[in-house]
Amino acid sequence: MNRRALVAGIAVALLVSIPIASVSAASATRSTLKGSAPAWANSRNYVRAADAGASVEFRVYLGWRNQAGAEALARAVSDPKSASYHKYVSPAAFRHQFSPSQTQVGAVQSWLKSQGFTIAYTPSNNKYVAAEGTVAQASAAFGTSFGMYRINGKVLRSPRGNLSVPTSIAGSVAGVLGLDESGLLVKLNHVVDKSAPPSAGFRNAPPLSTFWAEFVSPYAYPTGFTDLSSPATAPWTVKGYTPAQIKGAYNISSAYNGAGQTVAIIDAFASPTILQDVNRWSTNRGLPTMNSSQFTQVVPPGIYHRASNKRWDPSGWYGEETLDVEAVHGMAPAAKIVFVGSPTNGQDLDAALNHVVNGHLAQIVTNSYGFATELLPPGYRKPYTDTLIQAAAEGIGVYFSSGDAGDNSSAVGFATPSWPAVSPWVTAVGGTSLGIDASNNRVVETGWGTSNYNCDTGTLVCTRTGWLYGSGGGVSVLYAKPWYQSGITASGRAIPDVAALGDPQTGYLVGQTQSFPGGPAYDEFRLGGTSLSSPIFAGLMALADQAAGTPHGFANPLFYANPGSFFDILSVKTAVARRNFVNGVDATNGTVDRLRTFDDYSGSLTQHTGPGWDNVTGLGTPNGIFSH
Repeated sequence: MNRRALVAGIAVALLVSIPIASVSAASATRSTLKGSAPAWANSRNYVRAADAGASVEFRVYLGWRNQAGAEALARAVSDPKSASYHKYVSPAAFRHQFSPSQTQVGAVQSWLKSQGFTIAYTPSNNKYVAAEGTVAQASAAFGTSFGMYRINGKVLRSPRGNLSVPTSIAGSVAGVLGLDESGLLVKLNHVVDKSAPPSAGFRNAPPLSTFWAEFVSPYAYPTGFTDLSSPATAPWTVKGYTPAQIKGAYNISSAYNGAGQTVAIIDAFASPTILQDVNRWSTNRGLPTMNSSQFTQVVPPGIYHRASNKRWDPSGWYGEETLDVEAVHGMAPAAKIVFVGSPTNGQDLDAALNHVVNGHLAQIVTNSYGFATELLPPGYRKPYTDTLIQAAAEGIGVYFSSGDAGDNSSAVGFATPSWPAVSPWVTAVGGTSLGIDASNNRVVETGWGTSNYNCDTGTLVCTRTGWLYGSGGGVSVLYAKPWYQSGITASGRAIPDVAALGDPQTGYLVGQTQSFPGGPAYDEFRLGGTSLSSPIFAGLMALADQAAGTPHGFANPLFYANPGSFFDILSVKTAVARRNFVNGVDATNGTVDRLRTFDDYSGSLTQHTGPGWDNVTGLGTPNGIFSH
């Protein structure tokens, strides 16, 4: 999915719409949920009224009982200085102490039924009530009309004003998700540098090195990008690094393989060829294959073989699932993997995360998606935050990719960190550019930030065309600096926390069944983005949990207390050359050459790579199995 998934107008509008409080009095009997109508639902973007008979599926979220107590518990079990450190609670114990009461849930259910909605589902932690109905019913129930709005090339539904609910239940309601379609603006954080989604077929054009600088191009480094003295001209990109190369570069001992550990991966949809693809890829890497007891998919019915469309793009998520599973399995080949797929690409990811946490399906969760801004209505952020607090209390570490658009200024018009990566209860994973030599040693690793140069094969002159992408990072204007970041210079919650390989020029070799001109076929290609960084780090944390004999849970407090455990990423200005097939598959329509820079933030001016924590790579990258 394109890294510029949100246009500037969305984020600018959201910036001025963040409310001070979530509920206000609308009348004697009803209360307004302030900020519940997204700011993109304005007269400028209005297309038409929503179809009154169209179906809607939504979730009314309830808040925890004793919110402060839930947060205090999550902090205590995660803080190495606490007497309760690692004394995690079970999902049942958390529910008993903090879940909304049956009376609260019953009141919400009764009201929804009285409005003609069908109650679809309520999870055992009573976190939300899922309901179904029509736009007309939603308009009558929530006190506002609905319209269709054009945003980012899509026409999406939204209420035309803030929602309201009966005052009798307003104190229980934390947010309503699904009545507006903001979830369809979520974006993937993987980069393949092509116009078609992975399932449409893609191949990297040679020359392709198997290690750093095996093959060298004739192109000179761009001005200012020659920090490395050798080679004299830019090396060609790698074919794609393997698990053995990455683990060698990160000094990962072979004594641990992730046995006894479980990692959950949350995406949308589900690839119909995932297990056969992962096992063929594993065989090619000399790794053990997986069976149904090691790899399980938790998916709703009807999400396989869904046709590609601009609204949902399920085939784009097939490539994401493939990358995530192969990255985790490559790092921790004996760990169990639970894939949880939502039935839409963003609208239900919150429910998928709640399912994993409430059922404690895994001790580690990796997520490679997000919004290109934190400035979302409270009804989006609050439910996620509550689920993350429950995860921390249970000893579940939740990892999110930090984004692929730097500080997002090139994507949305001003600097803003991505959500949910910026949540104080998330470990945000940034991306690096990584060079690995023939002996699997780290030759160079620096912050991932890339500009593109088009090269003339005759004159060998390369001309800059602009900044492309880079590791997400920044400082929140919504969340105060959390206690565990007290030692860094930042005015609020700052991301990323840690980093791993992310640059698609030095990316990961993945294997996937794709649709080529001759028909579907398995092939292997290089893939990158912080969508790679997060599952790599999650897989390595499975090794760390195995070595420690206990889950690390929400590990940020421990990470920031032990910064020396990470490889500190410094600024190295260099570049690589790459050759692209014009048609993305073969040389039938010719090839083009490009230069791509490392450690380049010309399109993300608030970021830099440097000693200690920085807003590109956080504390740094793995340097051996985390041993604390």
